[in-house]
Amino acid sequence: MTAAAVLAATGVGAADAQQFSGDPIKVGILHSLSGTMAISETTLKDAMLMLIDEQNKKGGLLGRKLEPVVVDPASDWPLFAEKARELISQDKVAAVFGCWTSVSRKSVLPVFKELDSILFYPVQYEGEESERNVFYTGAAPNQQAIPAVDYLMNEGVERWVLEGTDYVYPRTTNKILEAYLKAKGVAAEDIKINYTPFGFSDWQTEVSAIKDFGSAGKKTAVVSTVNGDANVPFYKELANQGVAAEDIPVVAFSVGEEELAGIDTGPLVGHLAAWNYFESIDTSENNDFISKWKTFIGDDKRVTNDPMEAHYIGFNMWVKAVEKAGTTDPDKVIDAMVGVAVPNLTGGYSAMMPNHHITKPVFIGEIQDDGQFQVVWQTPGLVPGDAWSDYLPESKPLISDWRAPMSCGNFNTDTGKCGGAGETAAAAN
Repeated sequence: MTAAAVLAATGVGAADAQQFSGDPIKVGILHSLSGTMAISETTLKDAMLMLIDEQNKKGGLLGRKLEPVVVDPASDWPLFAEKARELISQDKVAAVFGCWTSVSRKSVLPVFKELDSILFYPVQYEGEESERNVFYTGAAPNQQAIPAVDYLMNEGVERWVLEGTDYVYPRTTNKILEAYLKAKGVAAEDIKINYTPFGFSDWQTEVSAIKDFGSAGKKTAVVSTVNGDANVPFYKELANQGVAAEDIPVVAFSVGEEELAGIDTGPLVGHLAAWNYFESIDTSENNDFISKWKTFIGDDKRVTNDPMEAHYIGFNMWVKAVEKAGTTDPDKVIDAMVGVAVPNLTGGYSAMMPNHHITKPVFIGEIQDDGQFQVVWQTPGLVPGDAWSDYLPESKPLISDWRAPMSCGNFNTDTGKCGGAGETAAAAN
């Protein structure tokens, strides 16, 4: 996107620019606008443009205009690293908001560490990571996957299909869930784990296998970490083979309102998703956000979703931390971020914790025939994000605290030592 197009998209023209002093503060937007993940990530780019536009209407930041810099890593994981380097080194952005898949996040981590910049990551993920240069505003497993399994157990589910796309997020999440289920007394033969590639479309055999597994006389559920546009044919095949929610419910961790917009949801009514936000939640903050979104995008049919709220929270936290630090200098902003609290869209405030994860409520929603979700369960309060799972022996003794003097993403409470780089701690310990 050209600079002129970006300025036009954010409603900042020459007349508006006169209210600002100094050079613009550039904000990087690193989301796939093409390829298999565009179905999910394009909306996040649009949401960031809206948030930047809204902030400029309030007078910008530190008296300076915010200027978005949009790039398209095109669902190409190595290209994410290349585009991140371009944003930081060439465009001189103050922070980057982006990535969806964990493989894209893992791809850019070395770049953010080397160049000492800041990434706000807005999507649920597998945990087992805490990096100084990353703020995780999506859910950790204890804020989505574990509560979803607990809910289904309380509904009488005894047999489990862990169905995912073949990359790090589903594999690590399912490793945690498998350990959790076994700790709860579920037998190994009652757990089926399966992976398919990105963009997978021929679901007939896979769905047949799910039906067969669910015919053993025990209540069965599917826990889905299928990502991107593969969800459309997956849900269509579930409907084709008559896999109804009352028989084998599917709870998804990567399907929200945006993904359902391209599907006939009638046959999917009653299937579930676990998120920390749904568009249907009725609060004044959410209603205001939805109204501004539909006005900004110029389309009453465009929906909101959980990762959009995560960007809303992360962006407002960054603004508040920059104001607190009085500068966009990454080191000072990183230090200022811990303890920052801002309103979420579901009621109350979310706070940034020392492990660079945030506090979030958890909701289970049922798919409705209009493509929205009806909340059927929620946590009584906010759940702090846990960077390291208590259900994996290698990460159980690890804690993260980026405040001085610890300044460590993976402090081992057994050895009393910091393991080093946050993402490699599980392997190092």
